[in-house]
Amino acid sequence: MMTSGVTVADGTTTGTILNQRRAVRAFLKSYKHIDLVVCEPTGGHESLLLEECLRAGIACHRADTLKVKSYIRSFGTHGKSDAIDAAMLRAYGRERWAKLSLWQAPDPDETRLRALVRRRQELIAIKIAEKNRAKAPGGRKLATSFEAVVKVVERQLQIIDVEIRELIANSSALKHRAAICTAMDSLGPIVAAKLLAILPELGSMTRRKAAALAGLAPHPNDSGQKQGYRKIRGGRPDVRTALFMPALRAAAGKGEFAPFYKRLVTNGKKPMLAIAAVMRKIIVTLNARLRDAAISQS
Repeated sequence: MMTSGVTVADGTTTGTILNQRRAVRAFLKSYKHIDLVVCEPTGGHESLLLEECLRAGIACHRADTLKVKSYIRSFGTHGKSDAIDAAMLRAYGRERWAKLSLWQAPDPDETRLRALVRRRQELIAIKIAEKNRAKAPGGRKLATSFEAVVKVVERQLQIIDVEIRELIANSSALKHRAAICTAMDSLGPIVAAKLLAILPELGSMTRRKAAALAGLAPHPNDSGQKQGYRKIRGGRPDVRTALFMPALRAAAGKGEFAPFYKRLVTNGKKPMLAIAAVMRKIIVTLNARLRDAAISQS
């Protein structure tokens, strides 16, 4: 899917339609019955298709790109084209439809929060890059330029932070969820905003799913009698980034998770593994508190 067109496959043909509301609506109406529409995230360009599916009462699933890529490669297909992707997305949906979560329209405030958090992360990346360039050989000659860019970025970060706080304060749902997050003395308002934006599913999952989606679940690496080293992988890496400093705070003996960290290290757990365990503990606990709060409100 691109800004100019959407490549579609229906089992008999593969073609491209304009990624415009009228064209998408006409395409969906051309079928008497559609069981499921499967698409990939394309930087927001897929939102029009999802909105029209929702409007027409058609079930749709926005697939995880990495899972779809692995699925395509499992057939020995290494080529990449819109036609291949469309055909494979159809096959993916036909094979796994029973386990696919259906897309639901996000809350406008959550969408706005996600955009602000994403922009904040982009600005931080720019700031780090400029500071690294200033330290590189020959950086002193361009010090004025680097400093100017960093100052502009810092001003933009201040503006973004204000907008995030105002958005949460003016949204009853976000305000309530953020209050539960910041009730943990390890989480500040910005970290809470990041978690709510990056992991909006918090409060609606089991503890294992929460850990896995956050990329904090230790995956087994066993074969026969051998028990391999378990590693955390997958999930959403931005969650781990957001939780690293709160976990370090526990490692420093501060916050409600400090005793948990100390107990792990005392029992022989390596410090970095203990920090990862603290991050997992934070996300699992937060998921449970948000879930309990939602149940008490219903």
